[in-house]
Amino acid sequence: MRHHLKTVISNMHRRTLPIPRQNGFTLVELMIVVAIVAILAAVAYPSYQSHVQKTRRAAAAACLTELSQWMERNHTTCLAYNLTGAACGTAMTTAQLPALQCRNDVAIAYTIAFAANPTASAYTLNAVPRGPQASDTRCGTLTLNQAGTKGAVAASGCWN
Repeated sequence: MRHHLKTVISNMHRRTLPIPRQNGFTLVELMIVVAIVAILAAVAYPSYQSHVQKTRRAAAAACLTELSQWMERNHTTCLAYNLTGAACGTAMTTAQLPALQCRNDVAIAYTIAFAANPTASAYTLNAVPRGPQASDTRCGTLTLNQAGTKGAVAASGCWN
């Protein structure tokens, strides 16, 4: 009976002890996850940078269009692109564009100015990439003139 009692107690003891389980991750599993994240980042980051560059370019193109509309309104009022002022008698000795909000919005990535002082019948606006946009080798400087001719130094499709 003593032997039987020992077996019963021993079997009870085995049932009450929890089976040790492995918790956490192994180093191999962790390194696989790190490798997958690195591959995804290597693919996604250049795509993201390209998208940001394209968005900044579109904002600069929109700003050039807005400034062109300002120049046309000025021409309608003064009958010349190079005249400003209440009576339209003040010639633009140093060409200055109005301080529109769009110029502030793109200031980190583009310098927007006249290519040269406007004449009575012509002007050309430039958006020159700078700062984070300076690496935009696809399009470079965007231009827009009084005839609505859009240009980019490097490629077509830069205004889309």
